[in-house]
Amino acid sequence: MDRRTFIQTASLCAAAFAAPRVAFAADNAFKPAPAAGWRVFEVTSRIELSAANGAPRLWLPLPAIEDATWIKPMGNLWQGNAATVKTASDPRYGAQMLAATWETGEPAPVLEVVSRFATRNRAVDLAQPGKVAALDKATHALYTRGTELLRTDGIVKKTALEITKGAKTDLDKAKAIYEWVVDNTERNPKTRGCGTGDIAGMLESGNLSGKCADLNALYVGLARASGLPARDVYGVRVADSKFGYKSLGKSGDITRAQHCRAEVWLANFGWVPVDPADVRKVVLEEKPGLTLKDDVVVAARETLFGAWEMNWLAYNFAHDVALPGSKGAKVAFLMYPQAENNGGRLDSLDPASFVYKLAAQEITAA
Repeated sequence: MDRRTFIQTASLCAAAFAAPRVAFAADNAFKPAPAAGWRVFEVTSRIELSAANGAPRLWLPLPAIEDATWIKPMGNLWQGNAATVKTASDPRYGAQMLAATWETGEPAPVLEVVSRFATRNRAVDLAQPGKVAALDKATHALYTRGTELLRTDGIVKKTALEITKGAKTDLDKAKAIYEWVVDNTERNPKTRGCGTGDIAGMLESGNLSGKCADLNALYVGLARASGLPARDVYGVRVADSKFGYKSLGKSGDITRAQHCRAEVWLANFGWVPVDPADVRKVVLEEKPGLTLKDDVVVAARETLFGAWEMNWLAYNFAHDVALPGSKGAKVAFLMYPQAENNGGRLDSLDPASFVYKLAAQEITAA
């Protein structure tokens, strides 16, 4: 993946599942496709819940991030046998979700949702600063604060100050943190799901391994602790990489293709995309025996500070999400479907108790 080439390029799957019993409903009709240069995808999510313990409740993340330069949600359709289905929003971060409930006597709770969105590759030319308005105070405060797992004090603050010592600009700080995370972390294939994002625990234990929700959260927390607004971006891969990285894409069945990325706000540039976790994914998964010195890793490392290949759906930026109507605790982030019944919260990473499938299909290629 050549960064220069990347910057130059950055300017219904219902057949996969058996149909539920009732007709489609919609929050709105699908919006028209954007002009040429955008790729359009559909992601179909089918959730089948157990009737055991009765009265199941479900929360499914929906595409909620919209930016005229790289992503445009186009609407959602759904069908199933739920008693109630409605869209809901997290009041702090604006994360969108579909909330559904079933009657206790429903023998086979099921819901299928089709989400359509448009996207195109995203890159910021960090050699060309421009005039960018400063973040408003509320947004700046939101994305520099700590959360329950994304701490910005204690060992996180101490580490951030050590990493950025001598850095003179926002860009210098952001790049120093990126390089430190790439150099000092590892991807752990045994980590469940995408990890938990407990960054203070990682630093205190000295175990800096995990997956994207750990490694990119570490980047975000260190950036915030150094005074830079930063945020996790939670989503799912929807297509193979066009830059030849087999480890950085997934098409068709994307049930286990969730991926968290990161953004950092830099003066004169605005929100800048980064993804140190995917550099570590390339090291581990692209082919056996790779190190940070191999060309394929060096190219990914250079590209992923300032650019994303948009074969990926971005859901939201949310942390510590209180699921509306839930009887359980907040979730650290909303990237997986969440469900509970009268027996409590279901494990979204346990297919034996919580059955769901995600499938992606490209509708229009750029």
